[in-house]
Amino acid sequence: MNLELSEEQAAVRRLAREFTEREVGPYAAEWDRAESVDRAIVKKLGALGFLGLTVPEEYGGSGGDHLAYVLVTEELGRGDSAVRGIVSVSLGLVAKTIAAWGTEEQKHDWLPRLCSGDALGCFGLTEPGTGSDAGSLTTRAVREGDSYVVSGSKMFITNGSWADVVLLFARTNDTPGHRGISAFLVPADSPGLTRREVHGKLGLRGQATAELALDGVRVPATAMLGPEGKGFSVAMSALAKGRMSVAAGCVGIAQAALDAAVSYAAQREQFGKPIAHHQLVQELIADISVDVDAARLLTWRVADLIDRGQPFATESSTAKLFASEAAVRAASNALQVHGGYGYIDEYPAGKLLRDARVMTLYEGTSQIQKLLIGRARTGVSAF
Repeated sequence: MNLELSEEQAAVRRLAREFTEREVGPYAAEWDRAESVDRAIVKKLGALGFLGLTVPEEYGGSGGDHLAYVLVTEELGRGDSAVRGIVSVSLGLVAKTIAAWGTEEQKHDWLPRLCSGDALGCFGLTEPGTGSDAGSLTTRAVREGDSYVVSGSKMFITNGSWADVVLLFARTNDTPGHRGISAFLVPADSPGLTRREVHGKLGLRGQATAELALDGVRVPATAMLGPEGKGFSVAMSALAKGRMSVAAGCVGIAQAALDAAVSYAAQREQFGKPIAHHQLVQELIADISVDVDAARLLTWRVADLIDRGQPFATESSTAKLFASEAAVRAASNALQVHGGYGYIDEYPAGKLLRDARVMTLYEGTSQIQKLLIGRARTGVSAF
C-alpha cells in the first residue's frame, strides 16, 4: 500500500478540513447542548459532494475512491461525530447499499436525491429487543398482492427523524434466523410509519436518533432491495463497509483529543512551567498519538483493500474494534491532561469522551467484532 495521498485525495482532505473548521467545529458544543445539529448542514454536505463519494456519477454521485471517503469522515469526526454520522449512515449504509443491490429504477429514483442532500436515508435494522442478534428481528412484512404490509418497530435509528427513506429489514417468511429476512426501501412519509426522536443520550447528542413504529405500512413489491430472503446479506454487506466509516470517525475523535491535549498542555502552567514540560503529561499525549496513528493505518488498510477489490470484512472489524476503543482511551487521556477543566463543556475533552463511548456499541459492539475476528482466524463459528 502506498501511504502517500494522491493529489486528488489530498485536495479532498483539505476541502473536508476547511469545511469542518468553518461549518462544523465552531458550532459543535452549541449543537451538543441543544441536542440538535443545524439541519442546513445536510445541503452543505451535499453541495461539496460529501454525500455522494464512491457513488457513480451516472447516478448523481461524486465518484472517488474509498480512501477519499475515509479522509472526509475522519475530518468530520474530528469536528463533530454527530455530523459524521449523517454521512456515514445516509451515504455509507444507505446510498452505497442501493448502488450495490438496487435495480436501475431504485438507483435512479433514490441516489441523485441522497447524493445531493435533497434526501437523507436511515438504516432500519436494530429493534428494541434485537441489537447484536439482528438475525432474530421480529418486524414482519406480509405479502398482499403486489405489495407488502409491514408492522413492527425499530430503535436507535440514526437520521431516523430526518430521513426521507428507510432501508428497512423485515421478516418475510417463517424461516427461523436470518434466512427469513428481506430488505425494503420505505419512504419515511408512508402512512402508518411514525417516528419519535430519542433525547437524553450520553453522546452524539446533536444527532437525530429515533424510534420508528410501523403499523400496517404498505410498500410495493418493487421496493424490495435485493432478492427476497437475502436481507441479512444486504445488511451485513452494508455494515462491513460501515465499520470502516465508524473507524474513520473514531480516528477523527482521537485526533481531536490529541489536538486539544497538546494545545491545553502548552498553555496551562503548574509548578512554574507549562504542563507540557512534565513527563507524565507527555506520556498521556504520547499514548494518544500512538493510538491515532495505529487506528488511522488500520482504517486506511480497509479502504485500500476495498479499492483493490480484495476481501476486507475481517480487516474492517479489526479497524472498527481498535479505533473505537482507541478513541475512548484518547478522549479519556485528553480529559486527564485538562484536569478539572476537562470536566466542563467549555473544553472539548468531555464531549469527545461521550461521543467516543457509543462507538464501541453501534454497528457491532466490540465484543461482536472480537467474535467475527476470532471466527475468521480459526474457522470456527462463535454463534
